[in-house]
Amino acid sequence: MKTFRYILENAEIDTMLSYCHYSLNNTTLLDLLPLVKEKNVGLMSASPLSMGLLSKKGVPFWHPADEEIKELASKAIRFCEERGENLEKLALQFSVQNEQIPVTLVGSTNPKNIRRNIAWIEEPINDDLLKQVQEILKPIHNRCWSSGRPENDDI
Repeated sequence: MKTFRYILENAEIDTMLSYCHYSLNNTTLLDLLPLVKEKNVGLMSASPLSMGLLSKKGVPFWHPADEEIKELASKAIRFCEERGENLEKLALQFSVQNEQIPVTLVGSTNPKNIRRNIAWIEEPINDDLLKQVQEILKPIHNRCWSSGRPENDDI
């Protein structure tokens, strides 16, 4: 976020892409919305599942999050599954509901997953489940992991 703020304040850009900064576990992208609007910059958010962190497949071995982040994400996944719910669905619904973030990019190699994602975002979000999951993730909310050059990290 530090790098985005610097670029927004010091360069002429028309579009910005951020990943893993608007999801159930991290909403730091919200801090940039006033500046994005002021500068009239198009905004795209990617990775509503935080690079697999919020996926029932489990976090990939290469994921840079620390163990506490991984454990609480797993706890949220289990919490949803125990109630017959799907954290991936909730995470996707949450990430697309903010009208100030007009584009959310989701990747998949399977067309079936894309069709499922479209169906999910057309369903209403379960607000009670959202509140419960946000409470589980509260200890790690907005905690980032190292990415790129250490001097640019916000952690």
